[in-house]
Amino acid sequence: MKVSVIIPTLNEAGILGKTLDLLLPLQPDEILIADGGSSDRTREIAETYPVRWVACPRGRARQMNAGAEQARGDLLVFLHADTFLDPDGYREMKQSMADETRVGGAFSLHIASPAKSLRLISRLANLRARTLKLVYGDQAFFVRAETFSRLGGFQAIPICEDLDFFLRLKNQGEVLILPHKAHTSARRWEVDGVFYCTLRNSVIAGAFLLGFPPRLLSKWYYPGS
Repeated sequence: MKVSVIIPTLNEAGILGKTLDLLLPLQPDEILIADGGSSDRTREIAETYPVRWVACPRGRARQMNAGAEQARGDLLVFLHADTFLDPDGYREMKQSMADETRVGGAFSLHIASPAKSLRLISRLANLRARTLKLVYGDQAFFVRAETFSRLGGFQAIPICEDLDFFLRLKNQGEVLILPHKAHTSARRWEVDGVFYCTLRNSVIAGAFLLGFPPRLLSKWYYPGS
């Protein structure tokens, strides 16, 4: 099974090198950087690594779709630029997906911080993922390329494309929530504040599931957009 890792980027010069340093030892068959028009050194850094650069319109859903369109692997992994996987988790993913009845899945979440509040948020997110199969993109989705194509990829919406995709993926066959972790940066919580960031994310997700338009919800998440 060939694995393509797709990383959407927009001005990620500060973190991309570390992410690639941790990803390369896992030996995926290819890594695609789907960039939405970075104005910093993201491309310069990416070009020092054995990756494929995919320039595309801005927007995480559009970027991930553009990367998937260029990917050659049988299994697509969508990895945020500030997130990394451990070797055991990567191996578990490949072994688990050898069962052809499984269409995809995600990893459990670990927010990389010693803060007790963020450890609690990680545990609650994993409980939500296991019981409701509601998963955010920072848990590193993986999906069979043929299933991704059949679903038409991510909807080109400005926010909650991850929730929308996983809800549709669940209808295609068995999905997995692996016990191994996707380790994601705490930078969003550190910048916006743990309480505010968690409240905002929860309200936006709930409103999306109730049918509120993503374009309106994105104005709260991306002020000034």
